Amino acid sequence: DGAASGGVPNYGAGGSHYPYMVSDVPSDYDFSRYEPLGGGRFAEYKDGSAPYEVTPSLMKQSDDLARSRRVHVKRAMEHIWRNYREYAFGKDELHPISHRATSNWGGMGTTLVDSLDTLWLMGMRTEFDEAREWVADKLSNANVGQVSGFETTIRSLGGLLAAHSLSGDKVFLEKADDLGARLIRAYDTPSGLPHGSVNLSTGHSNNFSWNGNHYILAEVGTQQVEYRYLSRATGKPDYARKSEKVFEILHKIQPGDGLMMQNLGDAGPGKAVFSGSKVSFGAMGDSVYEYMLKVWVQGGRTEPMYREMWDKAIDGVHDQLVQKSEPSGMTFLADRLTGSRIDRKMDHLVCFMGGALALGAYTDPGGVDSERARRDLRTAR
Repeated sequence: DGAASGGVPNYGAGGSHYPYMVSDVPSDYDFSRYEPLGGGRFAEYKDGSAPYEVTPSLMKQSDDLARSRRVHVKRAMEHIWRNYREYAFGKDELHPISHRATSNWGGMGTTLVDSLDTLWLMGMRTEFDEAREWVADKLSNANVGQVSGFETTIRSLGGLLAAHSLSGDKVFLEKADDLGARLIRAYDTPSGLPHGSVNLSTGHSNNFSWNGNHYILAEVGTQQVEYRYLSRATGKPDYARKSEKVFEILHKIQPGDGLMMQNLGDAGPGKAVFSGSKVSFGAMGDSVYEYMLKVWVQGGRTEPMYREMWDKAIDGVHDQLVQKSEPSGMTFLADRLTGSRIDRKMDHLVCFMGGALALGAYTDPGGVDSERARRDLRTAR
């Protein structure tokens, strides 16, 4: 085997020496005997380089391996669904050890609704059809009290909309429209930012006292993909208009470095102000940045404000938050505290950024070979 500069192996066009390509997984493999491979792998990616040539042969090997694994992934889903169906069907959650069923997410069949698209994509149509009947006959939001607007939007509203998108079944859209009409009342605030909690029966909404009654950045900026789809599917413009207003507000107050603080307050009609100084791509900040990019992609890449906000933020990430661990030299994204102090830790929630950076690079208006896209791919790796 030859070696490239720096001692990194130079693997040939055949892909036969790619070190992570294992044999296909037999369909009868007993995973109770599986031993995790452990750490210390992928060290050659630490500097963000791409040391292997991805050839058609290597791609076929990878696809064949993935197909052998998906048998076991589906088998795991079938096992989980059988237990959910037996012990908790229609409930929000199943406790797998005690077999208890609980409904602490509003009693809206959260697990069932959030699983609909997975059932469809895995070809589990019998299970999907049974879940669909529960949605049609049993799912009701009329007597649901206080719920998290953000969590209910991404799990329940998003689950119904994904099922509608895949199946075309109008029952999912009808239920989504009813839920959306109740959730959207959280946007009736002085600024237009949505409160964090809303009562689906009465429409009363408020922010959380545990967070000083502030709006949470990630929550106000992680509902637009769902509401825009719902608006288009129902022909009701208010869903899109109210949710998009959030980014119009954020665009006006986004700092020069692109990095936004995680708490906000009202500052008059259509206006908000940041509160506090913490910046994080982990909890309470994370997905607002994800939605900058995904809303732009959802709109056919025709709404430049969202892409500009993303690019500005990612410049700030590279200027301030990208760090290297010691002594291993692993890349991570830190938090920023008061006085621009860097807190050298990374939430597990930040792990979405690898994929987000790659998506941003491959959709970069300047092309994937542009300096910015190549920078973002290096960090993603």
